[in-house]
Amino acid sequence: MQRSVVRPSLLFYAIFAVTVAGGVLTATLTFDDILERPVLGTLGMFLLVIGGWALSLTLHEFGHAFVAYKGGDHGVAAKGYLSMDIRRYTDPVMSLVLPLIILAIGGIPLPGGAVWINRGALRSRTVSSWVSLAGPLSNLALGVALTAIVATVSMPPGLFAGLSYLASLQILAFVINILPVPGLDGFGAIEPYLSPQAREFGAKARPWAPLVLFALVLGVPAVGEALWSLTDTVFAAVGGDSFAAAVGQYVFMFWR
Repeated sequence: MQRSVVRPSLLFYAIFAVTVAGGVLTATLTFDDILERPVLGTLGMFLLVIGGWALSLTLHEFGHAFVAYKGGDHGVAAKGYLSMDIRRYTDPVMSLVLPLIILAIGGIPLPGGAVWINRGALRSRTVSSWVSLAGPLSNLALGVALTAIVATVSMPPGLFAGLSYLASLQILAFVINILPVPGLDGFGAIEPYLSPQAREFGAKARPWAPLVLFALVLGVPAVGEALWSLTDTVFAAVGGDSFAAAVGQYVFMFWR
């Protein structure tokens, strides 16, 4: 029997364990002390959100690679993209340091990972589009799954708030990534159908366009409000609890 090319790494399981440990600590938060942000519960919230975000980044990039593999680019397996090892998807500055800084400052999950796909090996333009869409759709699926868990499972208020905030981050990541901006997955989904001139412009703009977008979101109130409004609409549509998510964000961002 052929061995599966998908082999989750020990690091993936370690991050998952840290996330679960954060959830256990977060469960110590009660309604009475949640606004005081006690050390143990706040540490749990931090581990839950950071660990959960690292897992979602891994699954986002794995989604790109898995669809690419099924679509004809078998080179992703040799590159280790099917191992769910976050180190395979990251650059120390662009994928870890900068996204964490942006998340800490503004609560915005900057897309940070990257997998290199051999688009020429893919079977069709449709497959190429689905490779790009696989990442943000994984965020949407995680957001919906977390929201469903929060809505159907009885849990302590701290864990309820933490998972709600993590779910809202997934929805925000989906909304951001799906935008047709060069360097984001939304542009990658339509790129195969664009003219050569438009694709050339996209290639030149790819390194800096997302940073310009985030500068506008953080620096121009109207742009930020439009992004939050769209995210809130999608989050509400999947059954998210905005108040619980706001409480989770308050505890997570203990430095503010």
